[in-house]
Parts: sequence; C-alpha cells; structure tokens
Amino acid sequence: MCRGLAALPNTCLERAKGLKARVSSFLDWRLLSLITLHLSFFTCSLTFEECLRWKESFEKLLSSKHGLYAFRAFLVSEFSEENIAFYLACENYRRTKSPAKLRSKAQRIYNEFIGSEAPREVNIDHETRDITQANVKCPTASCFDSAQYRIYILMEKDCYPRFLRSSAYRDLLSQLAKKNAKAATKKA
Repeated sequence: MCRGLAALPNTCLERAKGLKARVSSFLDWRLLSLITLHLSFFTCSLTFEECLRWKESFEKLLSSKHGLYAFRAFLVSEFSEENIAFYLACENYRRTKSPAKLRSKAQRIYNEFIGSEAPREVNIDHETRDITQANVKCPTASCFDSAQYRIYILMEKDCYPRFLRSSAYRDLLSQLAKKNAKAATKKA
C-alpha cells in the first residue's frame, strides 16, 4: 500500500472500498442496460448461438459486430476503453492506402495513445514505446504492429476472461436464452 493511503484512517479506506463496490455494481447495471439498449435495435440479428461463440475465442468476439460493442461497453465500465480504441485505430490505420495520410494518422494515433502526454495512454512497456516512436518518424502500414500486438495480448489474457465472467455477459446470455425459449414455445 502506498504511504499516502496508509496514512488515512481505516474508516476512510473502508468507506472507499464500499463506494467502489457500489460504483462497480452501478456500472455493471449501466453496462447491461447499454448493451441491452444497443442490442434491442438488432435483436433479430443477434442470436444466443452467436453470443455463445464469443466464448470460443477472443478473435470470434472481436469479429462479431455485437460482440465488439458489448466488449467495448465492458471496457468502458472498467475504465480501460483506450485499449480497444487503440486496437481499432491501428486496424483502421493498417488499411490506409494513401502514403500521404499515413503520416498524419500515425502522428494522431501516437499522440492519442502512445506519447508521454497521451490523453488515452495505453499500457505498453518502455521498449515497445521506443520502437513505436521510432517507427512513427517514418510511418509504414506496420509501424504500430508491436504496440498493437501487446495491447491485443493484454486484452486477450486479462480483459476478455473478465468480460466472459461479468454479470453483463451472463445476463445477456440469459436474456437471449429466454428469447429462444419463447420462440420455441410459439412454434410448438
């Protein structure tokens, strides 16, 4: 525990932990309502089976329009949305055909996610940061590959399992299962 926190009375720490728990449950509820609201517009296209496929691999989650939305909403609730935003910005950057646009896009991504004053700084090691900084000076379509890979692995190993265990994902599965049961009852 850092010295600043150790100096606080235990009652303050207990209150802070209680507040964190209440905020966390509020965010879970808010996350579920955001996901439900979004998916209610696309209910006919999201199926229980597709939602179950998200468990098969992180890649399947990201390749699903609804899965990506649900995962992004989850990351927002965990205050780590910058990871998926960076990953998607790199994907968009890689598809850039115009060499003239590469430089400006590379600089924008670097300033937003990698630089020392980046407002949405991603968590990468110093070596990867240095490599990326050097790559941005002479941008190519692959100049963010190393940093993007690090963030992908971070999300796959850390955020993705937590998403699958989240109440929001479990509740979404439950809602879709109920919808399937109703549809099956109507057909019978």
